This record gives sequence, C-alpha cells and structure tokens, in this order.
Amino acid sequence: MAKRLPSAPPILPGLDYVRPLGSGGFADVFLYQQDMPRRSVAVKVLPSDVRDPELLRMFNAEADVLAHLSAHPSIVTVYQAGISADGRPYIVMEYCPGSLAQRYRLERIPVDEVLAIGVRMAGALESAHRAGLIHRDIKPSNILTTSFGSPVLADFGISSSLARTPGGEMFAMSVPWSAPEVIAEQTTGSVASEVWSLGATVYSLAAGHSPFERRSVDGSGQNSREQLRKRIARASYTPIPRADLPDALQAVLARAMERDPRRRQPSAAAFGEELRSVQIEAGFAPSPMEIPVDDWAPASEPVDFADAALRGPQRSRVAHDSRRRVESPSVTSFARDEDTDISGEALLSAGVRRMRYWILGGAVAVVVAVAAVVAALLAGAV
Repeated sequence: MAKRLPSAPPILPGLDYVRPLGSGGFADVFLYQQDMPRRSVAVKVLPSDVRDPELLRMFNAEADVLAHLSAHPSIVTVYQAGISADGRPYIVMEYCPGSLAQRYRLERIPVDEVLAIGVRMAGALESAHRAGLIHRDIKPSNILTTSFGSPVLADFGISSSLARTPGGEMFAMSVPWSAPEVIAEQTTGSVASEVWSLGATVYSLAAGHSPFERRSVDGSGQNSREQLRKRIARASYTPIPRADLPDALQAVLARAMERDPRRRQPSAAAFGEELRSVQIEAGFAPSPMEIPVDDWAPASEPVDFADAALRGPQRSRVAHDSRRRVESPSVTSFARDEDTDISGEALLSAGVRRMRYWILGGAVAVVVAVAAVVAALLAGAV
C-alpha cells in the first residue's frame, strides 16, 4: 500500500502552526504554539478527505478516553477538541518532545530507568482498567516523554471498553507486542493481554529489541510479521542476555508473558508491584505507581465507542487581516464588512450619528440661505 502523504496543517483559532511532528495511518500530528496561555501543543488532525465512520469513531473515542484519563500523571493530557474551518476533526494535546519509539534500539537504557517506566505504565494501565477502558496497543512507540522527562502513555485511538459485548469489534494489533490470544484472534483485548503487552514492552526496553525478534551476528534476522506470529503463538520466553539485569526482573517478565493468561499477573497493578519489589531488592528507590482509590468513580459520562459523528465546536470561517482602505464608519460600511461582528445596537447608534450629521448640515444650509436673502433685501433698499 502506498504511504499516505501528510495533509496540510489547518488554520486554528488561537494556535500558530510551527512544524509537522509525524504522520500515521489515518491522522497527522503537528506542533502549534498556543496564544493564551502561551505553550507548545501537539495537534492531531484527520485528513480532510476522511469520511470513514470507523476512523471518525476511533478519533472520537481517543478524544473522550483521554479526557476521561488525562488527569493521570502518566497519561498524555488532552486540552480541547473541535472541527477546523475546512471540516477536519482535531485534538489539541500536551506536547511531548520525546518517545521510546527508537531509543531502546539505539542505546542501552539503564535498568533503574526501565523499572521506573514499567511501574509508571502499570499505574496508567491500572487506572484505565478501573475506569472500564482498555488501551489495546501497548508498545514502546506509544510511550512519550514530557519536557520534564516523565514517561506518559499515549495513542488511545484503538482503545475499547472492558464491558463490550462480543462480536463486531475490529482486531487491531502491533504484532511484536501482542499476546498469543490476540494473535490467534480469540480476543480483541483484555486485562490479561494488556499485562502481556506491558511485559513485552518492558522486555524491549531492557533487551533493545522486541521479545521474539531473532538477531544474527550481522544484525539480520528472520522477523517477518508471520514469523513473529508463529513464535508468539508458541510463547517460549527467552531470557535477556544482559549481565546487569536482576534475575528477579527476568522472573517477573517471564510470568507476564506466560502463554496461558491465567498464569500471568492478575492485573497491571500486580505487575507494577512486582517491579517495585525488584527495585527495592536491587537497591533502587521504588517508583510511585499512581492508581485511583477504591471509591474513585469517573467524573464524566462513560465513553461511547460507537459514536462516529462529527462533534465539537466548529470554526465557520477563518479570521484574517482586512486589506480594505480605512474609511469613516457608516451604516452601509458596517453592513457590508463581513469580517466585522456588529450588533443591532451598534448599527442603531451609527444610524443616529449619521442622522445628526444630516440635521446639522441642513440647519447650517438654512442659516446661510436666510443670511443671503436678508443681504439682498438690504442691498435693494439702499
């Protein structure tokens, strides 16, 4: 399939376009500068020619899920969403200058940082699960880093509800980090498959490659999509050949990637607590794992994953600087200036001022005419 060319950045009120950030399968991301309050933001935009209800559904779901969860310190924050003047849905989000998309392949990430990222992502996932939501695409490239260096979970575009009914839901997966039951299309996602994906992601950060990649001496390997699927289906854990990696971490990851979902950690929180135990045993400070208290309830309405409608405030026109010659105001000039939003009261006020000008001018003309007549009469009398 030919790669889609990125769309042009839309003109958005209160936002100044800076540069592109990336382009995915169905959306583009641009960097903008927000005017008030002044800050850099990332804007995710659907192309103008997208009319697929499934893509609109996914886009709406991502905006709603992020609004549901973005107060979490390890989940990317969403600021607003709407429809641009040219009819394109967009989401304005926190700008994160970095990600783990390629970093784990280019450098050896320290063990303490790998553990800290794993704990924070476990807290983010547990919070989503307690809200009845599931991410379904946990992988290194969906972990961004903020300007302060903190990891945050992003890209909830294919997220779903844990309370969904079977049938009719699309299978969407990133094969290297998908659980065997997802590869076999036995489920579109569950808490157990999320634990697997998180374990596979932490494995990747520690190993420098995904768990079932095979690498030869020259750096090549047989790692086609189908070959990876077959290896994942067999689900035989390969220990990470790294001397500074604690054996306890190997054990936690091996359990998370058990072929049988029932033998994995029962929740993302349990996985995170096991990583915290590894941190303490290795002499690292345990990372905080922010999860909601037991009596927490989402403040907003449940996310409607079937909503494929265009929603949000729509900019009906784009404001621009007028090049017209500046004239004195009048009723007619106000009425024809389509870039000016003028009220009926202002129009009435302008009309009254215009009427006053007419009356004053008429009075002056009458006085001049009377003076001329009197002068003529006096001249005749002389």
